[in-house]
Amino acid sequence: MSVPLLDVNAQNLPLEGELTAAFQKVLHHGRFILGPEVEELEAELADFLEVPYAIGVSSGTDALLLAFMALGLGPGDEVLCPTFTFFATAGTIARTGATPVFVDSCPVSFNIDVEDARRKITGKTKAIVPVHLFGQSADMDGVVDLAKEFGLQVVEDAAQAIGATYQGKKCGSIGDFGAFSFFPSKNLGGLGDSGLLVTSDGELAETARIMRVHGGQPKYYHHVLGANFRIDTLQAAFLKIKLKHYNTYTAARQANAEQYTEKLGRLPGVKSADLTHCVSDGIQQQWLADEDVQILLPTICKGNESIWNQYTLRVIGDGQRDALRDHLLEHGIGAEIYYPLTMDQQSCFRNLTESSLQGCDVAHRLADEVISVPIYPELSAEQKGEVIAAVADFLGKK
Repeated sequence: MSVPLLDVNAQNLPLEGELTAAFQKVLHHGRFILGPEVEELEAELADFLEVPYAIGVSSGTDALLLAFMALGLGPGDEVLCPTFTFFATAGTIARTGATPVFVDSCPVSFNIDVEDARRKITGKTKAIVPVHLFGQSADMDGVVDLAKEFGLQVVEDAAQAIGATYQGKKCGSIGDFGAFSFFPSKNLGGLGDSGLLVTSDGELAETARIMRVHGGQPKYYHHVLGANFRIDTLQAAFLKIKLKHYNTYTAARQANAEQYTEKLGRLPGVKSADLTHCVSDGIQQQWLADEDVQILLPTICKGNESIWNQYTLRVIGDGQRDALRDHLLEHGIGAEIYYPLTMDQQSCFRNLTESSLQGCDVAHRLADEVISVPIYPELSAEQKGEVIAAVADFLGKK
């Protein structure tokens, strides 16, 4: 493809010398699991995320699972989570034996609809999991207020949002736990799988650290059940190098997003999402019709700073999203649908009670309309121009 959805080598190969030196250092000291680079990375990330405790783990999925285990969630408990998210959010809840209760989405930010979450609280509800989808924070004031009112624990799924902020606070630092992913395609991506769990609660941090190594404290003495959630030293060493460049990567993504919004916004039938419709889907649907909107551009909510993990368009009209995807692919441009099915539509959750599955109409519409285009930092001006020209060509043929 002339414009791939992501090009990890464009970011990693310029660091080849530093990455190779880091590999050689770990190779020679031989502490491949929880070696010195792990503690160094944890300290650097705690400082970056403005939290006192950061715990390196084996993946973003395991960060979520470890958080739920450390909070003691299990059978009989219900956990509120967005239905429009990656599978790990709901899957890890279910792995504890707790029941995920699926919540609808804000039609502008794509994040959890706090009022729908309120409607779905029962006497069994123990926690809520806001996902900072595509690099933009959820409404954390709303989430925290709801959690305080009903005594809920808050686990932020910040897998796509490391460095993003809400009202000046780093995503992941606001709830009881924040979970991050360093999957290679993430904004801060490793050269393999790894993740991070953060908290401001010392007791929770200690519990999570013990559970990270099978619940053994001291070694071979187990008072709680844990698992093997350890981060490889090599991944920590690589991430330490990439973290030094992370602010530059973010600035480039933000510049790319700004250019897309400016130039795509000039095309007929293309509009930016109206923030006044954030919790009013009916009004937004009428606005889309009145304005004859064909493509809706992403918008950042007031008080948020996005890291633009994805630049996600909504393509309005039956079948139009898939038509745009095919058009882009024909022109050598990578595009991906995040996500074609919501969690309540997944077959593995079909046996949940109706109360866990109902009322997700906005999310279902998003799943039919969204498509993400290349936004990675190393995109050239020519490549961005190709994306914009292909979208314009698609609209011109309608």
